[in-house]
Amino acid sequence: MDPKQCLTPVEIATATVQTGIKKTRLSMLSQLILGILAGSFIAFASEGSNMAAFNLFAKPETYGLGKVLAGSIFGTGLMLVLLAGGELFTGNTLIIISVLEGEVSIRDMLKNWVTVYIGNFIGSLFIAFMIVQSGLLSSGADVLGGVTIKIASYKVALPFLSALYLGIMANWLVCLAVWLAYGTKSMIGKIFGIFFPIWLFITSGFEHSIANMYYVPAGILAKANSSWAAASHLSPEKLANLNWTTFITNNLIPVTIGNIIGGALFVGTVYWFVYLQGEENKSTKSS
Repeated sequence: MDPKQCLTPVEIATATVQTGIKKTRLSMLSQLILGILAGSFIAFASEGSNMAAFNLFAKPETYGLGKVLAGSIFGTGLMLVLLAGGELFTGNTLIIISVLEGEVSIRDMLKNWVTVYIGNFIGSLFIAFMIVQSGLLSSGADVLGGVTIKIASYKVALPFLSALYLGIMANWLVCLAVWLAYGTKSMIGKIFGIFFPIWLFITSGFEHSIANMYYVPAGILAKANSSWAAASHLSPEKLANLNWTTFITNNLIPVTIGNIIGGALFVGTVYWFVYLQGEENKSTKSS
């Protein structure tokens, strides 16, 4: 790869500031529409990774291999967001750098986060609804439907702190993928920059709020099908515990908080502090 196409970390930080400015200057309607697209893209990646690995997920001895396979596919979602065009809440936690530089107000950052988050939810839910209605979850003699329900049940049963920590680590890696994508001007460079951190994130089993907007609603909707519910081999109590309330309180809230910490603090704030804060750093950040 041509070295001139690669930015240094300092240059990536500066580029991220400008990207944050552009994101917050989009109209709210544009932010919402692009958020819907991004939610759809991540949902496509989620259902595709489940389809690829559901037989491996169904057996304890091949579960880890299933995560490796799922991770190799899931990165397509972020590639579509960053290369085709979309606004993803988790990646937009990096707007904090623009705020710390004084280029974007906290109000505008939060407005972007909320608008994009709502759009992401709409897009993810739309794909989850279509997947369930399509009957695709009957794949593998209903095993895909059973695994979809089982994954959702696991997610809503996580203790609050576990979901929080898993959310932190997930978006730490997701935002590093975004960071690497910002660091190159070539299409192939961006694809590779995205692929490996996302592969690691999914293989590790971390929690991503927007992906969960597909995984859990798909499971909630799927459990209404008696064949898929039976294929999950879950007890009636666990099936009952998989609902919209537990999705929000047990998963979406702690994972979203964790995602904000992982992206805004461990990537955005840390790199801002190292590369951009202070007059001395600012005067030499192009060197």
